[in-house]
Amino acid sequence: MLPGAVVGWDMAAALALGDALGLPSAATAELLPIIEAVMVAKLNEQMEQSDGGKTG
Repeated sequence: MLPGAVVGWDMAAALALGDALGLPSAATAELLPIIEAVMVAKLNEQMEQSDGGKTG
């Protein structure tokens, strides 16, 4: 965990959500890391823009 930054998702929770939605486990496991990487990058980018680059 980094102050002021997102480093990743709780994959156990994300896989459980996929299961609850009826998604095939293999597809969820294959796609989640790709989706996570993009979301983490975008969230950190947005946070950096909204706070003017301040980190703490």
